[in-house]
Amino acid sequence: MNIERILEIFKETGVMLDGHFLYTSGRHGDKYMQCAQLFRFPHYTDEILTDLAKRFENDKIDLVIGPAIGAIQMSYAMARILGCENIFAERENGKMTLRRGFHIEPGQKVLVVEDVVTTGGSVMEVLDLVRQAGGEVVAVCVVVDRTNGKLDLGTRLESAVSLDLKSYAPEECPLCKEGIPFVKPGSRALPTK
Repeated sequence: MNIERILEIFKETGVMLDGHFLYTSGRHGDKYMQCAQLFRFPHYTDEILTDLAKRFENDKIDLVIGPAIGAIQMSYAMARILGCENIFAERENGKMTLRRGFHIEPGQKVLVVEDVVTTGGSVMEVLDLVRQAGGEVVAVCVVVDRTNGKLDLGTRLESAVSLDLKSYAPEECPLCKEGIPFVKPGSRALPTK
């Protein structure tokens, strides 16, 4: 699948937003990738994820897991395409955990998925959870890598699209300096200090 087709789908579904945004990481930027909009449309979801799944055809994935909320739908869709189980991790008292009777068997080959990565914080927490349970991390798979391939998660990273979308520490944000108010469209509240 080429980048032009992916960006066309993003435009049609309203995935890429322009403005001033506060990301889950606490950083700011002028682009927000709202992949929940993609997952509203099963045919677009299947088109993108089927292409991504081809990269794992020889990996014998047993389980797909992603962090709630953003990767719940992606985890299910990817597992359906790969023909394996799926679960999701969620926060409990601020810590990523497995709930709802979900578990990872020692030795299971696990694909970790996420809709968008900026700093990779949530993905790193899920990777730790998989390893602590004895699972074997095969790779991380994302729809959008906002770091243009610069993010090092310590394992293989596959993305549908890798973009160089700038993000800034709040004190360095040019949009803040212009007095443009920000919005926080993400799924997770920032930690209070």
